[in-house]
Amino acid sequence: MNHMMNYPTGYPALLKKLPFFILTAIVYVVGINNVNAAQTTAAPASVPEKKSKNFTHDTVVELAQQLSQKPFKEAKKAPKELIDLDFATYGKINYQENAAIWGGTPTKFSVQLFAPGFLYKNLVDIDVVENSKAIPIELTEASFDVPSDAIEKLITQLGQYAGVRLHYPINDDEMKDEFIMFQGASYFRVLSKGQTYGLSNRGLAIDVAQPKGEEYPLFKRFWVERPSKYQTAIVVHALLDSQSVTGAYRFGIYPGAPSRVEVDVTLFPRKDIQHVGLAPLTSMFLFGGLDNSDKPDYRPEVHNSDGLQIDRGNGERLWRPLNNPNKLQVSAFADEDIKGFGLIQRHRKFEDYQDLSANYQLRPSAWIEPLNDWGKGQLVLIEIPSSAETNDNIVAYWEPQGGLKKDQPYKYSYRMTASNDSPSIASKARVVRSSKGQVLSKGKELLVDFSNIKPQDIDKISIDASISKGKILSTRIVAHPDINGARVFVSFEPESTNVAELRLQLKKDDKPLAATWLYRWNSDDWQ
Repeated sequence: MNHMMNYPTGYPALLKKLPFFILTAIVYVVGINNVNAAQTTAAPASVPEKKSKNFTHDTVVELAQQLSQKPFKEAKKAPKELIDLDFATYGKINYQENAAIWGGTPTKFSVQLFAPGFLYKNLVDIDVVENSKAIPIELTEASFDVPSDAIEKLITQLGQYAGVRLHYPINDDEMKDEFIMFQGASYFRVLSKGQTYGLSNRGLAIDVAQPKGEEYPLFKRFWVERPSKYQTAIVVHALLDSQSVTGAYRFGIYPGAPSRVEVDVTLFPRKDIQHVGLAPLTSMFLFGGLDNSDKPDYRPEVHNSDGLQIDRGNGERLWRPLNNPNKLQVSAFADEDIKGFGLIQRHRKFEDYQDLSANYQLRPSAWIEPLNDWGKGQLVLIEIPSSAETNDNIVAYWEPQGGLKKDQPYKYSYRMTASNDSPSIASKARVVRSSKGQVLSKGKELLVDFSNIKPQDIDKISIDASISKGKILSTRIVAHPDINGARVFVSFEPESTNVAELRLQLKKDDKPLAATWLYRWNSDDWQ
């Protein structure tokens, strides 16, 4: 197995046996103490001018291309003493506020860094770019607040980092809040105003859920451009490396309400790659909606995302509620020039979760919008069995038809928006809840709630429901005043099949009224 990182002690044995399990989400809380602290002190000591080099994004592209012509080399690792740190000890290693880069300068942005250790054993290089010159960030004894002299000595001797995070006043004009972090393989997380960390973005996904095991590309080096005092955006460049591919990434980052990131990518495959995922999203779904908790729990729902939305190239909008299956579940939605997709956290009220510490209602959604034509391919959704909310078990990405070919550069770009929901169409209804219905004497029942449907339109709406195997027994729609919408009931008989795909579409005047609702019924999940 080729895992990105080791599992912390205490993970369920079942999860360890899954060869393509998407790794824990617990680590995003590490090292982000003091995220609301103002950065007011001076930047670290300057770097000798002889260490600076001319820099443009073409620099990264050239490095990636040159690297692709050489055999892959593993990233340098932190020493065993740091890797063996437990979660609690590693969490006490914090970048010093008075070492924040640009912290005492007119720019609204500042930079802090992550120390290597615990799950973060790969070392990365980080430069700042000022006046088109790249300058390495040097690590000193004053860089980190550490729990022991021995740890301080180890980190200082290494002189490298495990990741980078950026700060900007997105919630309060007087405070520079952490709003984006790059840490672990090619993972990065983004926050908008009023949000707290949840799902993750990744630079690239390779061989997810494949029998041979997943390959985890790594951002080996970052360059952070210094914005002027008037700029409200910042640019980060990254060099990606992996057994199969190298890549040059440019992130144009716009913090706010919502925050968005525009990503330009040039990939250089070392070999043919059949299963490659562009703009991958990784999230957690434990239970909620159609999926009840397997154990007693005071919370109605536990998830970072509750649905997958797809805006197809032909204009159709799809909504697929997420599931925590009993067995690995892979779904693929063929398309051409897809308009957008995202993992969405639609329920935004505390009452939906009743969790005072996790605040799942504040977790961001992530919406991916291609900025060029992505051609033919498929949107892949992977749902992995999980028994713990600390595990990321949901993955979604675009897989281009034909994959990537050796020595053929591949370019694409997209915009990721860390919104509270998917893009809205004011005139259309939207799915707000999916649930199991009553126990019937014959068949099974589902109900789906739609908002933004006027009571006087109920009689004008037709229900188009189908099932891949078995048969639909009945459908009906009733007004739902509490959500200014309607509730649709669908009863079906799966007959002898154990798995069936259900499809539900509301129409008015023969035109779709809302997203097409999709669901994979599995007898194992309906015991």
